[in-house]
Amino acid sequence: MKHLIDIHDLSVEEIDSLIKTANDIIAHPDRYSEKCRGKKLASLFFEPSTRTRLSFEAAMYELGGNVLGFSEAMSSSAAKGESVADTAKTVSCYADIIAMRHPKEGAPMVAAMNASVPVINAGDGGHNHPTQTLADLLTIHREKGGLGNITIGFCGDLMFGRTVHSLISALSRYPGVKTVLISPVELKLPSYVKKDILAKNGIPYVQTTDLDEVISSLDILYMTRVQRERFFSEEEYLRLKDSYILTPEKLKNARSDLSVMHPLPRVNEISVAIDDDPRACYFKQVLNGKYMRMALILDLLGL
Repeated sequence: MKHLIDIHDLSVEEIDSLIKTANDIIAHPDRYSEKCRGKKLASLFFEPSTRTRLSFEAAMYELGGNVLGFSEAMSSSAAKGESVADTAKTVSCYADIIAMRHPKEGAPMVAAMNASVPVINAGDGGHNHPTQTLADLLTIHREKGGLGNITIGFCGDLMFGRTVHSLISALSRYPGVKTVLISPVELKLPSYVKKDILAKNGIPYVQTTDLDEVISSLDILYMTRVQRERFFSEEEYLRLKDSYILTPEKLKNARSDLSVMHPLPRVNEISVAIDDDPRACYFKQVLNGKYMRMALILDLLGL
């Protein structure tokens, strides 16, 4: 039985296969509309979510399956003190596959160790968010024609940004990827990510606090919000939250084929004036996330 807890649970060949399936779903949706008939997805969200939770549910419905679950911890027996392990064992009796988001790092791994059905990590604290990474990879593949030979800039909260950590990890396995790290000093990429992923895999990277200085060199700009929920100090959050705001003025020096990505939700780090710019890809990411979750559900269920 397979689970997806970390993006490295998938080989490059498996990722490429998921992308191929997702592209086929996009091209031929009718072929997949009954694939999961009679199957149930348990959507266990112990932390607020819009895109991830709804895209998992939309994915299962569009495959012809059904969904059960909850959207906050207080709606579950966790409010009574039930452990993640017991929740996983219980829900395995009702569903064929589980998608879990949890604020505690490692919780989906604990669920996978105790569940008798496949478990998908839908985000655990500041640790991993592998299905967002799959959405990002499909977006890059569709926009750039592949996953290698690109220069990608990550901008904003690189310390707590689990989507950034996962995507850097995934792209480290493809050739010709150059990474530009743009953040305030206080929110720079953790040293273990630089050491264990970038340095270990020989990935060249540049670290800077100045977006304007590097934007012209980028094929992809991956913006992130400064995450209020990861800060211990409101004062520190307020000081850093507007460190980078992408405006049409800032895009004047960017390439005409730049792809602007963002895992969403955004606050004000991307001006709404950019939404109609052909380089804006963040709502395409949302849609691509549904298709990649469809492909993943099919793969984990062996359908």
